[in-house]
Amino acid sequence: MNKAGQTEQPTAPETPLLPDAPEPDPKRWLALTVLLVATFMDLLDSNIITVAIPSIQRDLGASAVAVQAMTAGYTLSFAVLLITGGRLGDIFGRKRMFLTGVAGFVISSALCAAAQNTEMLVASRALQGLTAAIMVPQVLALIHVTFAPQEVGRVVSLYASMIGLAVVSGPVIGGALVEWSPLDLGWRSIFVVNLPIGVAALAGAAKWMRESRSPHAQRLDIAGMLLAIVGLLLLMLPLTLGRELGWPVWSVVALVAALPVLALFVVHQRRKTRKDGSPLVSLSLFKVRAFSAGIGVQLLFSAIPAGFFLSWTLYLQGGLGWSALHTGLTAIPFSVCVPVVGGLTVRKLFPLYGRYCLFAGALSMLAGVASYAWAADRLGSDMTSWHAVPSMILLGSGMGLLMPPLTALVLREVKPQEAGAASGIINATGQLGAALGVAIIGGIFFSALAGNAGPQADRVLPARTTVVAEQAADVRTCATDSLGQDDLTKVPRSCVTLVEKSDPAKVNAIGSALGEIRTKTFVATYSDTLYWAAAGLVPVAGLLFLLPHHRVRREKTA
Repeated sequence: MNKAGQTEQPTAPETPLLPDAPEPDPKRWLALTVLLVATFMDLLDSNIITVAIPSIQRDLGASAVAVQAMTAGYTLSFAVLLITGGRLGDIFGRKRMFLTGVAGFVISSALCAAAQNTEMLVASRALQGLTAAIMVPQVLALIHVTFAPQEVGRVVSLYASMIGLAVVSGPVIGGALVEWSPLDLGWRSIFVVNLPIGVAALAGAAKWMRESRSPHAQRLDIAGMLLAIVGLLLLMLPLTLGRELGWPVWSVVALVAALPVLALFVVHQRRKTRKDGSPLVSLSLFKVRAFSAGIGVQLLFSAIPAGFFLSWTLYLQGGLGWSALHTGLTAIPFSVCVPVVGGLTVRKLFPLYGRYCLFAGALSMLAGVASYAWAADRLGSDMTSWHAVPSMILLGSGMGLLMPPLTALVLREVKPQEAGAASGIINATGQLGAALGVAIIGGIFFSALAGNAGPQADRVLPARTTVVAEQAADVRTCATDSLGQDDLTKVPRSCVTLVEKSDPAKVNAIGSALGEIRTKTFVATYSDTLYWAAAGLVPVAGLLFLLPHHRVRREKTA
């Protein structure tokens, strides 16, 4: 009986158990372990190759173009197929597509390790990206359909921490493998390590993972898939390669052409929805406020860490001369703070403070980037790993405050049958944002690097009385030319040889002058670049206010 004295009706019909909301899977936490391992494997592989590039060049004789193709081939094939990969999981089964992607990733990793020339390595890397695009979207989709809403935040926090760990540990693990060279494999060991991990993931997924799929999306939108691939390729190709190639005309034409192709994709998706209700991307997703606003935040937010860690790695290794291992170890405070703060956020802070928690995360990251810029400018070549600790803590804490609840918010109101497509969009947006960050922040860094070389040379050379006027001019010119290149691991020998023949006694003075110019140029350039990166977090903070609050209100008890 209720307070009015009327008989209450049964509540069961009001909350039926839907086919899309099955009973919680008792093996879901074991399945999550497999998903996190696969996520780590993918991200590790996309970051680990950078430290192995010199060894690959020596062994295979890879040209600068081939080196760019090794990294760009993976990134491009991965990014342009993510949305399609997510929809394939909705249609054919997320567990099945996850197993297919992992198996393909293992095979392509073996092909990379066995590569006898650069052409085979480039093709194998592109195949890796393609299989990763099938595997990765299933991770968030399976999390969304496997875990209860109250568990998703905690799970996404673990997912975010795995991303942070993989990004910062890539150079450490890669450097250790190349230096240790187990079984005398050299650079090939960075691909061989994927084989046992991938096989274990396959066995775990087959045993512990529950199958799921969308009951409504039964057809694959081939035309939509082709339009999406072409549009994203036209957009991602110039962003990935444009800076390294000096922004040739074709890169600008491709960027312009991407807009009408993507617009045509949207038109086609609307027509496909009206025709048979089976589009590649359900545009109704963007009518959900949490999803549309969250995607915008994801795009801008992803650009900042990608651009920061690119310039940070070049600054430490190219400017200060740190090893890849030293650089990776410096990021430990960041990788520790992301999971610790992320877990606290989803359990305690976000339920109480809602989107203000994300706003605090953006401000914390802004403070971390700005404080690192200030420390680098103030300390110069005296910068140590200990000086970086406060900034890394702010950056890691900010990401922990922002990323896990953001992903949970974006997925919160997505229907289970759209989980794969939504996951593909989220991952593709993150990849596009990262490419934008590398293109924009990287472009600022390299442009300023060449521009600062001359002024820094003027500051250093007049104080060195052992360098005569003609030699000083040679050093200034060489510094300006060499610092504009991407290979920043050492001062080119040709710069020293330039004066060595005429006056060998001055070689040490010239080399010392070049080293000092290089360090001062990197410090000045890096600080300026970071201030721009910090400014990029301001619109991120503004967009956060478009997100729904979702704060848990404490109800008064009678």
